[in-house]
Amino acid sequence: MVKRMACLPGAWLMASLAVLLSTAIQAENPYRYFTWNITYGTISPLGVPQQGILINGQFPGPNINSTTNDNIVVNVFNHLDQPFLLSWSGIQQRRNSWQDGMPGTNCPIPPGQNLTYHFQVKDQIGSYFYFPSTYMHKAAGAFGGLRVNSRLYIPVPFDDPADDYTVLIGDWYTTNHGVLRRTLEVGKPIGKPDGVLINGKSGKTETESVVFGMEAGKTYRYRICNVGMKTSLNVRVQGHRMQLVEIEGSHTVQNIYDSLDVHLGQCYSVLITADQKPGDYFMIASTRFTKYMLNATALIRYANSEKPAPQVLPPAPVGVAWSLNQFRSFRWNLTASAARPNPQGSYHYGQINITRTIKILNSAGKDANGKLRYGINGVSYVRPTTPLKLAQYFGVGEKVYNDTAIVDDPSDVSPSAPLTLRSAVLKGTYRDFVEIVFENHERGIQSWHLDGYSFFPVGMEGGRWSPKSRSLYNNLDAVSRHTIQVYPMSWTAILLTLDNAGMWNLRSEAWDRQYLGQQLYLSVVSPARSLRDENNIPENARLCGIVKRLPMPAPYT
Repeated sequence: MVKRMACLPGAWLMASLAVLLSTAIQAENPYRYFTWNITYGTISPLGVPQQGILINGQFPGPNINSTTNDNIVVNVFNHLDQPFLLSWSGIQQRRNSWQDGMPGTNCPIPPGQNLTYHFQVKDQIGSYFYFPSTYMHKAAGAFGGLRVNSRLYIPVPFDDPADDYTVLIGDWYTTNHGVLRRTLEVGKPIGKPDGVLINGKSGKTETESVVFGMEAGKTYRYRICNVGMKTSLNVRVQGHRMQLVEIEGSHTVQNIYDSLDVHLGQCYSVLITADQKPGDYFMIASTRFTKYMLNATALIRYANSEKPAPQVLPPAPVGVAWSLNQFRSFRWNLTASAARPNPQGSYHYGQINITRTIKILNSAGKDANGKLRYGINGVSYVRPTTPLKLAQYFGVGEKVYNDTAIVDDPSDVSPSAPLTLRSAVLKGTYRDFVEIVFENHERGIQSWHLDGYSFFPVGMEGGRWSPKSRSLYNNLDAVSRHTIQVYPMSWTAILLTLDNAGMWNLRSEAWDRQYLGQQLYLSVVSPARSLRDENNIPENARLCGIVKRLPMPAPYT
């Protein structure tokens, strides 16, 4: 016989609250599990059979559709004959560069083995993509879309669209990715791409076209990301205008555009309303800032369409000035209720004192052996056999990387001197508010990406930067983002708080330049060595290089 315990109303209430609080504390955010098999497969996106890299047999790879605070768990099985890694472009791994998937932070997955990524998508509602970060694998596929949706109780500043489409645009080579890699390694350029793709198809014929369905009178969201290797692209739709609503996780002032320049690594969300007569219309992605013209098309098809798309394609804009003015028109939506970056407790980034200025000068030249290389401030990055983050964590960083080779001001670096080859790390001070100035002294456009952070691109002009250039900055509503272009013979300035501890990749998004050294790693170390600031190494982390047999360091607490 079980006796019932007497319980006073107050005691009962307190006990119930304790149970509820305990349940709330232990409850976790939702988990989304994925199992991906990475294999070779024959694809013919430009009509030429070639070796592609597939994810679960798909090219492009499957979309990841997530919601704020979801835990993403991706178990990646490598069936290739080469080591392999995936990286998550623009997803800010807060305190967790262990999951960044770059060779400077992770040991690649050996052939025949697997690695499980586990990361949480926080307050970064928007459009992103993932890609392979090893060798020249990106030239063979294994990329796909990644979106972070708002929770229901966090409204976004526009009505729910009738449908939501991922649009992955990019230039494409029919040359095998291994041949491209060997071409670069012997010191030769890979030349111009062979075509442009939209979601893996060229659109040259009806069967080679992606089709996006629309119904008259309804509005649709298109998430457009440039996942290409080398080229900026312009996107436009016959007879339709695009309402910009988001750039790389930030809601924007909703301006209307006839076309958009989307540079390497960048993602834009637009709303398109089906306000034309029912029929077919072409979406066009074409190269910009090149001596050649390549394009791809997709079909936007109205329900019950019986009219083919007009064969005359609207032309792309011409010149740098048009594109620069378009950038200046982008503004952060300061009235949106979704989460926004909050440097040093203030949305007013323009009122925070700059504690350090770093100039990034892209370099193109040769090494001491006369081979083609690219670099930053006269230094060309060389990937060591031990990932930089692992070396730092195990206390052997001085044996693996050089954290003094990159100078803040490259004015003393001779542009004619051979590039110095180093495993270069740029040391940052935790919670510093820094200014990074990218200077492009070449006639081609550049695109730069920083992992682990969103930053404020506050200025972009022709010529050389000087401290007086700060008078031109947008110190109010620059769009927080993670990838930014630098026009030929021009500069771009960004501001950010180094509040995310870890080892983060700063790189050119032109993949041939990145592969031949135009990158570095930004090291941000919290002096507290606390779990509040940075996660411990994951239990399933692979060890390689000189740390493979070292004793595990004491964990953070």
